[in-house]
Amino acid sequence: MTVELNPNPQPVHSYDAAPERSSISPRKVLAGVVVVLLILCALAVIGILHRVHADTALAERTDALAAPTVTVVPAKQGAPVDTFVLPGNVTAFTDSPIYARTDGYLLHWYFDIGARVKKGDLLAVIDTPELDKQVAQAESELAMAQSNANIARIQAERYSGLVKSDAVSQQDTDTYVNQAAATASAVRSAQANLQRLREMQSFEKIYAPFDGVITARTVDTGQLIASGASKELFHMQAVQTLRVYVNVPQLYSQTLKHGMKIGLTFPEHPGRTYEGTLVRTADAIDPTNRTLLVEVDLDNRSGELMPGALAQVHFKTPPVSLTFIVPATALIFRHEGLQVSTVVGGNVAHLVPVIIGEDDGATVQIVSGLSATDQVIQEPPDSLIEGEKVTVVKPASTAGQGGK
Repeated sequence: MTVELNPNPQPVHSYDAAPERSSISPRKVLAGVVVVLLILCALAVIGILHRVHADTALAERTDALAAPTVTVVPAKQGAPVDTFVLPGNVTAFTDSPIYARTDGYLLHWYFDIGARVKKGDLLAVIDTPELDKQVAQAESELAMAQSNANIARIQAERYSGLVKSDAVSQQDTDTYVNQAAATASAVRSAQANLQRLREMQSFEKIYAPFDGVITARTVDTGQLIASGASKELFHMQAVQTLRVYVNVPQLYSQTLKHGMKIGLTFPEHPGRTYEGTLVRTADAIDPTNRTLLVEVDLDNRSGELMPGALAQVHFKTPPVSLTFIVPATALIFRHEGLQVSTVVGGNVAHLVPVIIGEDDGATVQIVSGLSATDQVIQEPPDSLIEGEKVTVVKPASTAGQGGK
């Protein structure tokens, strides 16, 4: 058996199987994209919430650390008050600036600051050459007016006599009579002008308007002086009697009577008590601070006290309220007045205006402003304001007792 071989064999190709195609539809691709976007959005939201939470926690932590740490004590109730002490402003009984009423140059002054003068004492002299010339001119004008009036009067009297015999006309007589009346008016005008200038000339000399002390001198010899209130020459105060003004709380307004004796003390005179008399009140409560303005007059003929000082005014009154004892360090001295800081709501500072009674240095008696439930800050910081949050801690003694 013979097998023949093909010398050029041809490659055999099979076309039975077709190539595979992708079976992923567009809908599945879109769903995948949406899922990816949702995952990214969820991660972003989680990141934002985490950051907001971190910022909130940081702010709360910062506020907690920024809040001042304070120690509070309860207001200790004291006995009913029958006396209370208030600050009083001491003023002179009469306080007057001295001004010039004429223009010129200061020729001489006779009293300096601290000098005690009597009413009518000559304080200074002003040189007024222009005014002196005006006075001389007014005197000459008055003399001329009087001469003219005298001639007119004589003419009017002569014509009034002649007209009866028809020697002159009635018209000429009326003319001279009216002329006499006009010149008489001119005389009165010249007299008034001269009187005015002489009164101005009298202001060349400055006299003390009352008994008192010179507290200021603002001019010197040779200075130009202008009339009016543009520049004060001297300042005088009557200090024989002093006025002391006190703002008494509304709570005690009905206990004050005219004529009652009031004790006053001054820091520059320790251990001494001066007696004044309540002479008048404003008879109206000030709506801004709910106080009654009271004037106490004090005899100062000895000259020991000075106006402008601060006095402690001691009032005696029937018991009208309970008092509370707090440490002296709890007091806050500001332009709003005397205050005490309390804690409300557990961590919020509240500033309360108070009135003090007795003060022994370590503690003070609060006669108005506090209640039995108030928690008082012992040593409030100087920067403490109304509504500020604080961190409250127990006093050292209380904390020690709690640890036992």
